[in-house]
Amino acid sequence: MFYFLLPTLMTYNVILILAAVIPAIFLMVKVYNSDRLESESSAILWQLVKAGIFSSLIALVSERVLSALLNMYVAADSYLYPVILYFGIVAFSEEGAKYFMLKRNSWSSYEFDCQYDGVVYAVFVSLGFALWENISYVMSYGFSTAIVRALTAIPGHTCFGVFMGVFYGIAKKYDNRGNQFASKVMRVMCVILPALLHGAYDYIASTEGGTWNFVIFIAILFVVSYVLVTKASRNDKYIA
Repeated sequence: MFYFLLPTLMTYNVILILAAVIPAIFLMVKVYNSDRLESESSAILWQLVKAGIFSSLIALVSERVLSALLNMYVAADSYLYPVILYFGIVAFSEEGAKYFMLKRNSWSSYEFDCQYDGVVYAVFVSLGFALWENISYVMSYGFSTAIVRALTAIPGHTCFGVFMGVFYGIAKKYDNRGNQFASKVMRVMCVILPALLHGAYDYIASTEGGTWNFVIFIAILFVVSYVLVTKASRNDKYIA
C-alpha cells in the first residue's frame, strides 16, 4: 500500500515545492532584467541566494533566543509584547541577518560597480530567505499557504530587499568616493528602514479585524517598491 501511494505523495510534494519556488524565481527574474547597464554573473547571484537561505537560519536562532527572553520578562497580554516581538525581534533579526550575509558576500566584489547592483544583490538575498522560509511553510501547511504567501510574504520580502538595496547601492557609491561617514549612515538605513517596514507588515497582519489595513499597507508597499526599482534602474550609473 505504501509503495502504491509513494508516487502520489512525491508528486504532491513536488507541486508544493514548485508553488513555493516559482513566485520567488519570477521576482528574481523581474529585478534581474531591470539591470540595464551590466548583468550580474550567475556565480554571484547564486552565492547571494545561498546567503539568503543561510540568513534565514541565523534569524531563526536569533528569534528563538530573543523570544525566550521576551517571554521571561514581558507578559504575553501586554500591549508592548507584539510591538517588541514584531519590530524588535522578528524584523531586526531577519533584516539584520539578511544585511549581514548581503554585505559579507557582495561588498568587496569586483562586480559591484553600479548603483543598481545594490538592489539586485539585496533582492536576491531577500528572496533566498523567502524561498527557504516559503518551502518550510508550504511543506507544513499545504498548497493554500503557497497561494497566500505568493501574494503577500514573498513580494513583501522583495519589497524589503528593494528598500535595503537602494540604500546599499548609495552606501557603496559613498564608500568608493571616500565619504565613509555617509556610507555608514546609508548602511545603517539598509537595516532600519526594511526592519520598520517588516515590523509594520507583521504587526498589521496580526491585528484582529485589520484585513483591510493590511491590504492597503501591502498595496502601498508594492507600488512604492515598483517605483523605486523603476527609478533606480533608469538612473543607474557606474560607481567604481
